[in-house]
Amino acid sequence: MYSGDVSDIKLIQFDLDGTLIDSVLQLWQAVNQMLIESGHAPVAEQHVRHWVGNGADMLVQRALTHALGHSPSAALQHTARALFDAAYESVASQEVVLYPGVIDTLSQLKQAGKTLALVTNKPYRFVPKVLAATGLDQYFSLALGGDSLAQKKPDPAPLLHVCHTLNIAPAQSMMVGDSENDVLAAKAAGMAVVGLTYGYNYGKDIADSQPNWVMNNIAGLVELLRPH
Repeated sequence: MYSGDVSDIKLIQFDLDGTLIDSVLQLWQAVNQMLIESGHAPVAEQHVRHWVGNGADMLVQRALTHALGHSPSAALQHTARALFDAAYESVASQEVVLYPGVIDTLSQLKQAGKTLALVTNKPYRFVPKVLAATGLDQYFSLALGGDSLAQKKPDPAPLLHVCHTLNIAPAQSMMVGDSENDVLAAKAAGMAVVGLTYGYNYGKDIADSQPNWVMNNIAGLVELLRPH
């Protein structure tokens, strides 16, 4: 649990989906393509919005469980995951929407001398394309996907890996995300955490996870981290 001084923060680690970009449209399209090709009916966007956050395997599993009424077999899961990946590959970087204030906030933090990194549970193969398509790639010193390490959030390992790689202590790092996975990972890593209210958190209030700060707009980071 973080108990430091926010003025000591040098490194800010960001989640991607639901934090910097609203990617539900693309994920919804890919999920429905996978379901249709698997012989099931497509689902409403709102379903997918509640299923996002634990990586592609869990997204596919939740969609199949919804369609079948029970958990899929390992073989079906494997086949469906391949279908999802192929579908998402074709739409992942198309018309991706950035949340308000993202570019300006990242730019100001960078100008203030902060080191920025990305830690997402999205499979890494999709990450560089999405970052390039949105212009986000220029801001991050390091980017990790959900399969970059053996563990993914809510395990603290990816956050600690970023700290180790960039040689900045966890006590001087902050995690910014929209789901309890981000909060749990940050707390376990001993770093500060900001919870954003507008993303994907399985229909729950991010405040319930008790991050150090709750924000309705990512632009609040600039004021929080400004030297006083």
